[in-house]
Amino acid sequence: MRKSGFLVFGLLLLGHFADAQRFHLGLFGGAAAYNGDLTEKIFPRKTTNGAVGLTGNYELTDKLMLRAGFTYAVVGGADRFSSKPDLVARNLSFETSLAEFSLVGEYYLFNLNENRFSPYVFAGLGVFRFNPYAYTTSGEKVYLKPLSTEGQGLEGYPDRKPYSLTQLNIPFGGGVKYAITENLRVGLELNMRKLFTDYLDDVSKNYIDATDLLTARGQLAVDMSYRGDELPGGNPDYPAKDLQRGSPKSNDWYYTMGLHLTYRFGNGGGGGRRSRYGCPTVPL
Repeated sequence: MRKSGFLVFGLLLLGHFADAQRFHLGLFGGAAAYNGDLTEKIFPRKTTNGAVGLTGNYELTDKLMLRAGFTYAVVGGADRFSSKPDLVARNLSFETSLAEFSLVGEYYLFNLNENRFSPYVFAGLGVFRFNPYAYTTSGEKVYLKPLSTEGQGLEGYPDRKPYSLTQLNIPFGGGVKYAITENLRVGLELNMRKLFTDYLDDVSKNYIDATDLLTARGQLAVDMSYRGDELPGGNPDYPAKDLQRGSPKSNDWYYTMGLHLTYRFGNGGGGGRRSRYGCPTVPL
């Protein structure tokens, strides 16, 4: 987690040099989940995991903030929890850790220097790192990208390009924030991430020829590409080439929901602004 250490140092440094009455340091904690080929519900009970984050906010105006943040989460999905028999028979699963840096703008409906609470919305740009993996029947953890489970990067499949494990996203969402004191605030927020990849779960298109996959990547790749034969009574035959494996119609998403606690350095307010108690604040 060396990158998160650099972020902590950078946020603290920013807090030292920035206008103290405008800088907020925050902590986020909550739940994380994903939407894609291996889930059906929002925040599915059996595959929802935790998320933690560190943020630094700077007040541009009384209602507009700039927020930089680091978030770490784990998401996953599994066909065995599906309500559809054909998906249960497919028997695919995955998990991945997510490390994300983002920069967003926050807009508050009300001025929290004068009001106890306010709804707010935000949007911006992020970059995240992922690496999908699954477990064999013996419990061995296997990273999926090197196996080219859908022919990514293999000769004879020019439309299957290898996907990058570091990508951009668009975080956006909203919530409600409550001012506990002049400087301490807590918000409940939902943060969605629009992705530009359909391979967060390593599932997107159709099966390729089993012989091609075996020749290029070996038996483990074949075993992890089709797992229906692992089920009692499952079909032992690898699916025919071009049979549907996933759905390429839309990209994957991931999202978090939780509490965001922030602390503002200084005496609250700033620039002579009036506090919620009716007394003008005095700059440091």
